[in-house]
Amino acid sequence: MAQNRWFEEILLGEGRQTLSKAITEKDINLHAAQTGDFFPHHMDAEWCETQPFKKRMAHGTLVFSIAIGLTASDINELAMTYGYNRLRFVKPVFIDDSINVKTTIVAKEDHKKPGFGLVFESVETFNQHNELVMVCEHVYLVQRKTIA
Repeated sequence: MAQNRWFEEILLGEGRQTLSKAITEKDINLHAAQTGDFFPHHMDAEWCETQPFKKRMAHGTLVFSIAIGLTASDINELAMTYGYNRLRFVKPVFIDDSINVKTTIVAKEDHKKPGFGLVFESVETFNQHNELVMVCEHVYLVQRKTIA
């Protein structure tokens, strides 16, 4: 859905809650094939049984990709991703876990490029037990309605 919003229209404290998505064995296998990351933590169930977590876990980059994808519900043609700060994988995500995401606008600041500002969005990813599994800060470059 398109919803164009200028820098000035984005408010501190606003946010979104996403739907959930189950992380499947097929997701993990496909991600391994796409990235070349075939580490045993993700691919070898027998080896994982000898490790503290006892079962295969999703790649952090897979969890990150799906979590950010879940937040992509509204298209703002006045904004684009500038980057991500402080990405942390707090707990592992296993096959058949479901994740959902809560976002909150936590800061805004000027950008050196005239006519633009930066918007900082906290991204918190939770599993089906409402346990925090991943956190990061998404930074957007957003057009201003008026040049500061």
